[in-house]
Amino acid sequence: MRSVENNRPRPYSFESMRPSILFPFFAEIRTLAGVGPKVERLIQRVAGPRLVDLMFDLPTGLIDRSYRPKLAEAELGRIVTVNVNVLSHKPSRDRRQPYRVIVSDDTSLLELAFFHAHADYLKRQLPEGSRRIISGKLERFRDTLQMTHPDHIVAPEDDSGLTLHEPIYALTEGLTLKVLSKAIRAALDNVVLLPEWDDPAFFAKQGWHAWHEALLEAHAPQSDADLSPETPVRKRLAYDELLANQLALLLIRRQMRQAKKGRALPGDGSLKARAIAALPFALTAPQLQAIAEIEADIAAPTRMLRLLQGDVGSGKTIVAFLALLNAVEASAQGAFMAPTEILARQHMASLEPYAKATDIRLGLLTGRERATRETTLAALAAGEIDILIGTHALFTEDVEFADLGLAVIDEQHKFGVHQRMLLQGKGGRPVDVLVMTATPIPRTLALTAYGDMDVSRLMGRPPGRQPIATRTLSDERLDEVIEHLRKAIATGARAYWVCPLVEESEFVDLAAAEERAAMLKRVLGLKIGLVHGKMKGTERDAEMARFKAGETSILVATTVIEVGVDVPEATIMVVEHAERFGLAQLHQLRGRVGRGSGKSSCLLIYHGPLGETAKARLNTMRETDDGFVIAEKDLELRGAGELLGTRQSGMVEFRVADLAVHGDLLAAARDDAQLILTRDPELQSERGQALRTLLYLFGRDEAVRYLKAG
Repeated sequence: MRSVENNRPRPYSFESMRPSILFPFFAEIRTLAGVGPKVERLIQRVAGPRLVDLMFDLPTGLIDRSYRPKLAEAELGRIVTVNVNVLSHKPSRDRRQPYRVIVSDDTSLLELAFFHAHADYLKRQLPEGSRRIISGKLERFRDTLQMTHPDHIVAPEDDSGLTLHEPIYALTEGLTLKVLSKAIRAALDNVVLLPEWDDPAFFAKQGWHAWHEALLEAHAPQSDADLSPETPVRKRLAYDELLANQLALLLIRRQMRQAKKGRALPGDGSLKARAIAALPFALTAPQLQAIAEIEADIAAPTRMLRLLQGDVGSGKTIVAFLALLNAVEASAQGAFMAPTEILARQHMASLEPYAKATDIRLGLLTGRERATRETTLAALAAGEIDILIGTHALFTEDVEFADLGLAVIDEQHKFGVHQRMLLQGKGGRPVDVLVMTATPIPRTLALTAYGDMDVSRLMGRPPGRQPIATRTLSDERLDEVIEHLRKAIATGARAYWVCPLVEESEFVDLAAAEERAAMLKRVLGLKIGLVHGKMKGTERDAEMARFKAGETSILVATTVIEVGVDVPEATIMVVEHAERFGLAQLHQLRGRVGRGSGKSSCLLIYHGPLGETAKARLNTMRETDDGFVIAEKDLELRGAGELLGTRQSGMVEFRVADLAVHGDLLAAARDDAQLILTRDPELQSERGQALRTLLYLFGRDEAVRYLKAG
């Protein structure tokens, strides 16, 4: 049974405005009989703190006890339920050996094996000469049929209490299936009939059951087929979850645009023209299209909230900078926020030449600018900085702009909708927001995570970007890879070497990187750089600067840092244990090379044998370098919750809906939500009131606050 301790969705929010019909759903799990503090902590790890969390914790498997053969005819390896006579007990003097009970059904003998057994308990459960119905996995040990620790032992008169189809739930260490199942059954006793929130015509066409019936049926699978996300029961529950998501996003989007009137920031194009003239390349058609969309939003009297999506190296940064110049032309300020100090400094360095060409004033604010922080903040508040570049430090309360007009957030998947709203309120006046991501996102996932935003896409690679030859090699050929590096570096090439990913173990990652760096230095006799998440920022910057300057030929890195330094001379990317990485991660890493004029390559080293998913992932990397194609494949292979390699705070996670399967339901939910708010903007109708209940049920309390009372 898989552990989901670190993968469960965030807890629901709770508000006093919740309708009373839902109060039983949101009782704490500690109110259930038999759930003490220890069990409560364990259940919270896999589900959450409330009964509603248990209700939506659906089965992941099934124990089928309906197979009731005679022992002589039973298939080995299956769960069997048999009616037997208890013949004898055979205690063991050696505690390492099991306590054995011999039983028979008149066709064959069966040995029941119990390790660390309590003899008195077993004699009460299985008295010699009695009949018992037992259920468990049938195996053969030497020449004897054996069942180790039967799941159930009951007297024939108690047979009606034996569950023939028992659902399996995801567990964590210390939590047994029996305890969790009992808690879930108790939580389901609190399920009541709720008003129907689905469109009657759509509901009838799908042939779905009422919500409470669907939920109870989902927890009572009769076969493995009932666990499929394609069953009518699970599709019904998935649609409800997606409808709540889409309705909430549309309400939040409406609120963010209407809460304060937006303001028009029409630039005159003078600064933009000077910056474009200073570019060493021509803007692409997709870039020009995105710029036009952004400028139209900024010039409109409503707030802009737009996502700029582009593949690695598609030219998002210059598009964002030209948008910021538009705000400066309108006498406002701009903010450009990156998720790490490294990327903030990289943006600062790359944009400084264009700032000089346009005579605008840039500022930098990260956690490291302690000496100059007060001076920077004073200049910002006085309007003496036109564009401030920084990290999440821009969120802090003491950062005050004279007149913030446009905020740009880089690598949007690191930030959630709450942080988007927080940044929008930074200027005291309405702020336009442009968010960007270099992680291509499938359309279905973009709709659930960023449905409150308009989207611009930068398709294709900019002029001058080189295709990257990608190869996969077994780690048995590591010597060939190192020899290839030796020859390439002799001709002036530079290479990244990314070390194995060890889940949730930064220290093991670091040890592997240090060991690899030492080995490469010993074998190649070259200066090798090493960067990792435990280094101080100044040390990391210095190491990367040495690599950029060519003082080191190979940069060994762990995956806990951004390797996003722009080094055009780097033409080789080696990823060790590539089978452990997600497609999006591999694509991001590959995008670190191919930035100059030299021919580039990406070598994905794997340790076999490979599973089917790992094979498909590596094959995709060989076959395409289109990030959007890769993102769709990643969604198909791994699901939305893990799409970015690690679960990010800004991403929406679903309990029932599976975006790789339920894309058609998402589209229907989006259309339904838009139609609902067109016809009933404040959800005051009978169906509207039911939809308010739906929003609370799925923890979208924040969205309900934006509705008028009713």
